[in-house]
Amino acid sequence: MKKFFVALLSLGVVAGAYSITFGVPAEVAQLWGGTPETADAAPPRRPGGGPRGQGRSTTVVLAPLEERSYTLVLRTVGSAVSLRRSTVVTTEAGEVVETALQANKRVEKGAVLLRLDDRTERLELEIAEANRDQVQDTVTRYKGLRQNGNAVVTDVALSEAEVALRLAKANVGLAEVALENRSLVAPISGRLGLSDVHAGDQLSSGDTIVTIDDTTMLLATFEVPERSIGLLAEGKPVLVTTPTYTGRVFQGRVTAFDSRLDSVTRSATVEAGIDNAEGLLLSGMTFAIRMTEETVPLPVVPATAITWDRTGAGIWVAEEGRTTRLPATIRYRDGDQVWIETEASLGTQVVVEGASKLREGAQVTTADLSRGPGA
Repeated sequence: MKKFFVALLSLGVVAGAYSITFGVPAEVAQLWGGTPETADAAPPRRPGGGPRGQGRSTTVVLAPLEERSYTLVLRTVGSAVSLRRSTVVTTEAGEVVETALQANKRVEKGAVLLRLDDRTERLELEIAEANRDQVQDTVTRYKGLRQNGNAVVTDVALSEAEVALRLAKANVGLAEVALENRSLVAPISGRLGLSDVHAGDQLSSGDTIVTIDDTTMLLATFEVPERSIGLLAEGKPVLVTTPTYTGRVFQGRVTAFDSRLDSVTRSATVEAGIDNAEGLLLSGMTFAIRMTEETVPLPVVPATAITWDRTGAGIWVAEEGRTTRLPATIRYRDGDQVWIETEASLGTQVVVEGASKLREGAQVTTADLSRGPGA
């Protein structure tokens, strides 16, 4: 009997809770003599204050869609050599009798750097000049006799003398060249490198004497990966830095680049000229190289505005208090900013905070960010 009363009491509690939540059914109200609910009666309300069955709005932060250019930056490392450089080698063998090979000394084109023993060549030049003078006298005497009507000198004899004179002059020229070759001169203007050649050394033909670098303009060589090939163009500015001069940026321009990519590194070799009129940079230095380029303006949103689903990336836009998700293609990222391609027009209100809570067609309200936490 006790169990029966407990069950009856439980049934009464359940019935009361149902009546409070969903109302009393019309049939039961008629049996009790009450008035049933009509269509005009106000529907029951949810604890949140809205009518039962109607979704609550989501609070989000909106911002108009804007567009900005993105700065593409390529950072790479390269090394530089002098744009004009030369290695001086001997063309003759012999003993060094005089040198002017002071390291880092600036020399002008044509300056004498080294002299070899040239006593033999001077004697050969003297012999050639004497022979030329002798033949010249013979030609002059023959011509004088012919002018005076002397028939002893025939045309053949005069012609042979003139040919001999031409040969004698050519021998003088050869002797002069041989004598000049005993002196090595600077082929270009620039600064001398270190040399271990000294007076008294015996040199052979083809020995390296010294290097000369014209460092007023350096040629930097570096690699550009395949993804950045679009940055390459002759004359494009290049920014160069080196740990030797911290905080100093040197200017340069692309002068040439390879017509094909390396099959292993998938990069192209690029050359850039660097102005070094001050002479601060040296040939062989390693440089950090930077190239930049501004893209066309693209829509940009905070990273928090990007959401993902099985179709890919997208953004939520709000219109008349309801949201719609539009696909977006991410082009670039920089910190918390994302440059995208989307069909949304500029000025469209984009959900930049709270996007992860939204569903298609959801009702939203805008958060008042100007109010403090205690407002």
